[in-house]
Amino acid sequence: MSADLEEKTDRYEGLLAEAVDAAEVAPPEGTPMHDAALECAEMAESYLEDGRHFREDDDPVNALASFSYGHAWLDAGARIGLFDVPRDGHLFTV
Repeated sequence: MSADLEEKTDRYEGLLAEAVDAAEVAPPEGTPMHDAALECAEMAESYLEDGRHFREDDDPVNALASFSYGHAWLDAGARIGLFDVPRDGHLFTV
């Protein structure tokens, strides 16, 4: 079972890192939606860092949870128009 957890944690870390790089803030600067997009991006990046910290501490369960939560911030933001994202179905559900 730990091999499955390790593989999934690796995969989710990679997906989140790729999603962080791919998501571009959509709303214009100086608008509340732009600020919201920046906050969502910051949360995703923080969860990516947290997940990597958990991995270093040999805590794959919390690492996987962190990577999943981080991706959810970006995916939700993409759904409501905070981010321009690739629409190939690989990283985002839009």
